[in-house]
Amino acid sequence: MCEHIIPIETKTKFVILMHPKEFKKVKNNTGHFTHKSLRNSELFVGIDFSEHRRINEIISSHESYILFPSKDSLILNEKKPSKSAKPLAIFLIDSTWGCTKKMFTVSKNLQTLKHMSFHTLRKSIYEIKVQPQEEYLSTIESTQIVLELLKQQKVETITKDALEHFLDPFVAMIAYQKELIANPKSHAVRFRRGRKSSI
Repeated sequence: MCEHIIPIETKTKFVILMHPKEFKKVKNNTGHFTHKSLRNSELFVGIDFSEHRRINEIISSHESYILFPSKDSLILNEKKPSKSAKPLAIFLIDSTWGCTKKMFTVSKNLQTLKHMSFHTLRKSIYEIKVQPQEEYLSTIESTQIVLELLKQQKVETITKDALEHFLDPFVAMIAYQKELIANPKSHAVRFRRGRKSSI
């Protein structure tokens, strides 16, 4: 999917915290796509980040939020992040909802972050994966909405074209997976041949 990724520049730093179970899904993990699509991003794999040196550095040097819905979260549709002399950082947890809650619970440093969320009627285009609830979005889809709202709030100056193409690797991955499902035998033969020739 690399050929479909066009990295974009942002003032905001995005920090992607990936559960180890998601890290194993290299071929279809949208957290990887999100990281590769944002130049100003860092990705870390783990469960408890409480004593993670680099993450604590980012938290201390940035105006840091975590994308996590709660009654006290800043609704990005309605309000921009607090003004600060520090650059903005947004933490994204890339995991299932159940694992996300555990990561948030055990990582004491994440509990100090302000919450951010958004309202949307958009539905996931992740046709090959059943979401726990219809309003759930993948990491890259959620990030696209955050980017759009940051532009709307004049926090970012991302071009319309960049935003429209942000999901390209995700869309291409879905199309590829659907092709595999429709033609499993032809792809299996191609894989075996490729593997044989590389030995």
